[in-house]
Amino acid sequence: MTAIALIVLLLLTVAAFFSATETALTTVSKPVMQQMAADGDRRAGVVTKLLKRRETMISTVLLGNNLVNILASALTTSLMIELFGNEGIVYATAIMTVLVVIYGEILPKTYALLHPATVSLFSAGIMSALVKIFSPFNTAVDFFVKGALRLFRVPAAQVQTSSHILAELRGTIEVQMAEHHIKDEVRHERVMLRSVLDLADVSVGEIMIHRKKVATIDADLPTADIFEQVAASPYSRVPLWREEPDNIVGVLHAKALLRAINESGGKVQKADILALAAKPWFIPDSTTLLDQLNAFRARREHFAMVVDEYGTLQGVVTLEDILEEIVGDIRDEHDVAVAGVRPQADGSYLIDGAVTLRDLNRELDWSLPDEKASTLAGFVLHEARTIPESGQQFLFHGFRFQIVRRTRNQLTLLRVNPPKAAAPAAA
Repeated sequence: MTAIALIVLLLLTVAAFFSATETALTTVSKPVMQQMAADGDRRAGVVTKLLKRRETMISTVLLGNNLVNILASALTTSLMIELFGNEGIVYATAIMTVLVVIYGEILPKTYALLHPATVSLFSAGIMSALVKIFSPFNTAVDFFVKGALRLFRVPAAQVQTSSHILAELRGTIEVQMAEHHIKDEVRHERVMLRSVLDLADVSVGEIMIHRKKVATIDADLPTADIFEQVAASPYSRVPLWREEPDNIVGVLHAKALLRAINESGGKVQKADILALAAKPWFIPDSTTLLDQLNAFRARREHFAMVVDEYGTLQGVVTLEDILEEIVGDIRDEHDVAVAGVRPQADGSYLIDGAVTLRDLNRELDWSLPDEKASTLAGFVLHEARTIPESGQQFLFHGFRFQIVRRTRNQLTLLRVNPPKAAAPAAA
């Protein structure tokens, strides 16, 4: 009697091992195991091989789990019948149900969910050996399963498209972003990863510097005046125009101008401005950031003029603008400090109307839709369907917007009260 009880306990322990292994191998991160294998961990290499044959591994686990559970139930039933007669069947059923569910399923699977990598590495060698032992059975099961799937016209293999892979990556990043215990530097890295995946979905029109903020110079001005304006400008590249500001005829690089002046012995008047200027590069505002980044690399240029479908100048985009979409704001000692977002003591924010929605969503972890408008002012105008007056308030997507300042028809300053759930903890 004691021997049977010990055997049942041993079988339940084996069942717990199979349950934990099944959960661990189906939830463990495949990229993590591949990286560990590349670093020389042999057990991680075995796990990676098992994951490549997931169907075979699952059938092996199920076979072993069912064998030990059925055997343990049979032994327990025979023992209970010997002790209590036919009533022992009821006792055996109740006892085995509790033991199998708690000790053989819930407890090991819970542990495996909490420590999938540890359990996977521990069980890798044993599972690899069992897969080889049960290979004939697995082959027969695989043949039967694929035949049944073909009978019901179900594809036997799942084909992952690039969109599926990107969706899975985005989902993984979003899940990890929701974890509140991760460090700030790790969170920033995940924000960067998410921004990289969004490059193909964002157009240059959404991040460009609007033409109202672009510093340009009249190419017909005296050379000395042009030199003074270039020297006073915080930018290294300045567009040149003739007759009207939208008629861009070249892009002057400050280094080229300085080199020409140096070669002429410091005589500014001898510099031929248009000869020094590079030919302007015009791109449509619908170009995606990914395509434009590749174009910058291919042409070895950092500066492009953005035009709309009618050929009207809309603004400029630089390589730095695209990189900032990935890594966040990049400032150097020559950048102009522009007021943008100012947190207030009451939890609200005073925000310039020209601040982009993408920057707000990324920096403040908000979720304002940016499909119809790229700036905060444009978003309010689109949602309000009118040009609001100063002091008017609106409630859109859970956010309260108050028009603080309006210049002509432009909303220049707004107060935004985010929902409590959307307000950053650090604010």
